Amino acid sequence: MKYISTRGQAPALAFEDVVLAGLAEDGGLYVPATLPHFSADEIASWAGLPYRELAFKVIAPFVAEEIADDELRDLIERSYTAFRHPAIAPLVQTGHNEWVLELFQGPTLAFKDFALQFLGNLLDYILKKRNQRVVIMGATSGDTGSAAIEGCRHCENLDIFILHPHNRVSDVQRRQMTTVLDGNVHNIALEGNFDHCQSLVKASFGDQSFLPEDRQLVAVNSINWARIMAQIVYYFYAALALGGPQRPVSFSVPTGNFGDIFAGYLAKRMGLPVDQLVIATNANDILHRCISQNDHSLGELIHSLSPSMDIMVSSNFERMLFDLYDRDGATIAGLMAEFKDTGKLQLSDAALAKARDLFASYRLDDQAMTAVIAELYGSAEYLLDPHTAIGLEAARRTRVRGDIPMICLATAHPAKFPEAVRKAGYPEDPPLPHHMSDLFEREERYSVLPNSLADVQAFIAANIT
Repeated sequence: MKYISTRGQAPALAFEDVVLAGLAEDGGLYVPATLPHFSADEIASWAGLPYRELAFKVIAPFVAEEIADDELRDLIERSYTAFRHPAIAPLVQTGHNEWVLELFQGPTLAFKDFALQFLGNLLDYILKKRNQRVVIMGATSGDTGSAAIEGCRHCENLDIFILHPHNRVSDVQRRQMTTVLDGNVHNIALEGNFDHCQSLVKASFGDQSFLPEDRQLVAVNSINWARIMAQIVYYFYAALALGGPQRPVSFSVPTGNFGDIFAGYLAKRMGLPVDQLVIATNANDILHRCISQNDHSLGELIHSLSPSMDIMVSSNFERMLFDLYDRDGATIAGLMAEFKDTGKLQLSDAALAKARDLFASYRLDDQAMTAVIAELYGSAEYLLDPHTAIGLEAARRTRVRGDIPMICLATAHPAKFPEAVRKAGYPEDPPLPHHMSDLFEREERYSVLPNSLADVQAFIAANIT
């Protein structure tokens, strides 16, 4: 299996090299040169498999022969041992043919655990094999950071630096990162928003001269292909649990950086019968505007009650554009340069038609979101986090066929967002799971830095072990 850049000017790489590379040399993102495809009979034969066994079936073709089957099985097995629910990704019915896929059963209570527990083990395996030490640099709008830290903190051959927007994540999200005191873990609270954090990370990957000669940056954001790959699995798992592939299913996905719903799109291309893919956004609605109005233009980033979706520049959308434009790297390079210069990007008629055929979209603001939390808790005593509430309402508003199961991805535990839950009328802060019950008593450690590339890079250079 070879991987190519969305901008067409970087060399093709094998799987392990792609995991360590993050961004391609030309600034693009890596995608498989060819995508595995499974027949309906093959998918049907996986019905009833435990999550770990299904993960091996889906992931193995992407790894090809670089990791032996027994070693890959071991990596997968270790990646999901810390999940609290034996089903790993349980389904809960919330309405007629309407389901919530609980992706918050991992150690940091967010869907990012599915990919980042695996990525941490994968990096440990690759770096030990190569006798190599690296520096992880990532940006988070709330959940990626804690999941990356939890997945990588025990890796012997890396230092990890995570940027989060200062005072723009929930207290639980912040403390999940800043109370990890391992010597190789460094949290940077950047005086800016998530897009500023992401921009500094991308700039650092483009010029790594601030690092020692024997080090390189590795990405844990969803620009890293391994994260997308791991997330494909739970689409197959949920569909099989509800009768797939004999009948199609639909998915609604709370969407910020586009990685999670891109994994759903890939599952569809790999043979999973998917009817609808719904892009659910909050008030930072650039993706909804793109699909509904062909308006992919930057606006003012709004600080919302669903902070993990407070993103205006969705990195993984470039991977989607690559397919919408028939994998023409030169065209994508031009589009991304135009977007960087002008803050605007308009799809061609053909690309827009393809996008609308693949995706529905919907937007919810904070007031509408809290109403959804209140309604479902009142009717079913099921408590949603704000991101999942947006996804559920988007599913209901855009649903075409009631006879096809609609699955909303529950991206986080409601205890991570007590402010939103309280504003929905819930009488108290939802309790944290037992393993996190002392979170607000733990010591914190983080550094507040200005929105300055030079300051951030100097901090990293000074703290590499």
